[in-house]
Amino acid sequence: MRDYLTIASSPIEEPCAQLGQEDYAERSRAECKALIGQIRRELGEEQGNARLQTKSFPHDFGNYREVVCVYDDMDEAGQNYAYLCEEKCPMRWDEQAKQELQDAGILLTTEQ
Repeated sequence: MRDYLTIASSPIEEPCAQLGQEDYAERSRAECKALIGQIRRELGEEQGNARLQTKSFPHDFGNYREVVCVYDDMDEAGQNYAYLCEEKCPMRWDEQAKQELQDAGILLTTEQ
């Protein structure tokens, strides 16, 4: 059966787009895309039937985005990759992700 694990919307120690911000839609899309790329660089490409993608979730204030790893629970390699992504989610943006965000017009603060 298809299932997914929610990973994050940005690295754990980085500020991220906040639902309700004027630029939330664009910023959250760019952050999720950059995070997927960084996960692939750090952990390797998806294994088995696992796929990293962005998913929207409803909230009282609108829909928010997260990176998820979709997998088939009968596929051990895919399931293991999903758990690896959850366990080893990046803590900080790497240089390539920072560049991708800057190229997308996302201004990084000195905290980032």
